[in-house]
Amino acid sequence: MFYRSRLQASAALASLTLLAGCGLLSDSGSETEQRISVGTTSSPSTLDPAAAWDGSWELMRNVFQTLVSFPTGSTSPEPDAAEECGFTDSSSMAYRCTLRPGLKFSNGDKIDAETVKYSIDRIKTIKVKGGPAGLLGSLDRVETKGDDEVIFHLAKADATFPFILATPAMSIVPPGEYPADRIRDDGKVTGSGPYVLDSYEQGKQAELTKNPGYKGFADRKNSAVTIRYFDDSEPMVEALKSKEIDATYRGLTAEEVIGLEDNKKDNNGLQIVESVGADIRFLVFNPKDPAAGKLAVRQAVAQLVNRDALVAKVYRGTAEPLYSMVPKGIAGHATSFFDTYGDPDVAKARELLSEAGITAPVKMTFWYTTDRYGSSTATEFAELKRQLEASGLFRITLRSAPWKSFQEGFNKGAYPVFGRGWFPDFPDPDNFVAPFVGQDSVTGTPYLSNEITRELLPSSRKESDRGAVSDQFKRAQDILVKDVRLLPLWQGKLYVAAGEDIGGGERALDPQTVMQMWELYRKTSW
Repeated sequence: MFYRSRLQASAALASLTLLAGCGLLSDSGSETEQRISVGTTSSPSTLDPAAAWDGSWELMRNVFQTLVSFPTGSTSPEPDAAEECGFTDSSSMAYRCTLRPGLKFSNGDKIDAETVKYSIDRIKTIKVKGGPAGLLGSLDRVETKGDDEVIFHLAKADATFPFILATPAMSIVPPGEYPADRIRDDGKVTGSGPYVLDSYEQGKQAELTKNPGYKGFADRKNSAVTIRYFDDSEPMVEALKSKEIDATYRGLTAEEVIGLEDNKKDNNGLQIVESVGADIRFLVFNPKDPAAGKLAVRQAVAQLVNRDALVAKVYRGTAEPLYSMVPKGIAGHATSFFDTYGDPDVAKARELLSEAGITAPVKMTFWYTTDRYGSSTATEFAELKRQLEASGLFRITLRSAPWKSFQEGFNKGAYPVFGRGWFPDFPDPDNFVAPFVGQDSVTGTPYLSNEITRELLPSSRKESDRGAVSDQFKRAQDILVKDVRLLPLWQGKLYVAAGEDIGGGERALDPQTVMQMWELYRKTSW
């Protein structure tokens, strides 16, 4: 997950304004003494920030604090647990933060500079495969001065480091409850964020209540939040229609979005709001697989995939074709895959295989997850199978697994080809390239490209003007096209559905597309 351009993030926030005018009567008569219920199909894979580089951030943003974060309306990191932060030099090699005074965890433990150092160091020490340690590649060491000053010394220039510190993976945790060398796995959370996690049932729901000791920027407009996790979007939408939940976030299918938009009179006044999205979907090829490890096979797949048909049949206008790993709206976006392969062409694909001495049909297994990216994923992979097999060049077997076991599988290198989604950590092209390359790729499949990791990324990270890094990332995308280790498929739009009684949705999404639950409230009157 990483950054989107400033303008795009602002547009994403602005596009949610329709939710502002909706609301239900509150029993309490107060906007701050109420519980809001939100449904999602994206449940946490972990409760420990040191292991989280996925949708787990949704919960973490609301129960933990980071040194810097994105206050509502901001598209640049600003102090949260910190009182002030900034680079101490012009070369972006040292970043210093001074803590707010009087910070405490929900268990009463004090937060000081050593606590912050401990929290960051354990991420690198534990180094969960596919986890957030990959975000800290530029960090050399963490220094403390006194109780309130933390200095991050970087091994190389990295103008994106403040954005990395703003991710929920960099949440501050109490040393007494989070081991230095292993993940906390007791199903509990101790943080200093806007809410306290009162109870948690994996895959079912999380109960949050306002943290009375919280000191930060969040202006909480409700007193409690229930997050309900659904395996499928259909029961989630039914729960919304029957007012069992107040809003949904992540997981609506194209049919459900269109149904809610077209049948407002029959949906009890439900609101459906579209925002600009930078989330992407792509295929990952495992180079150790006998078939996927052959360049000509990967090239042939790239030559055959019909993104227009995929989007039209499966997503019905709620997504758009993507021809680079950097989506539209982000500096450095290109159409590299289209420029190289053009429209789908069976004859060209057959020629690629023939020239490599590969006999068709090529047998391959494609894996996807059943409960992370919405209910349309199965239909999407069925369409990919249909397209590839219609050429006569491939025989595709489809396999699926729930996210937790799916994640374990791809981190072990068990899948020949698999589908991944990416929700940006921050609005910057770095986040759509860097996480997927290197030995510690977030895909779990190492992708070594010296030009990208040793030249292009370091060069771009010296540039504080993030709009001036297009050349480096266009070159990086040329390399990605040549290797075809990653195959971009589509770029999504983000939809939030809510009852007519809920306000605050226009302010609820930060630039990381993480929902800030404290912005939602039930209106007492129109």
